[in-house]
Amino acid sequence: MNLLSAEEGKEYIIKQIETEDEELNSFLFSLGCYSGEPITVISRRKGGCTVSIKDGRYNIDNQLAEAILI
Repeated sequence: MNLLSAEEGKEYIIKQIETEDEELNSFLFSLGCYSGEPITVISRRKGGCTVSIKDGRYNIDNQLAEAILI
């Protein structure tokens, strides 16, 4: 299941990041988005969603949300 299927307000544990783009992997890692970390979908919008990772909130697009498996 990926973040597009996640319920708002429920905490999930990231299982893996599915992307071939090494730069994107590095960016997500710098945000604290990697396997084993908790992530919560705060809200959903037409083009993406707002997530909480560690102590930060980030807006991510639907393509990126699809790559984060929970």
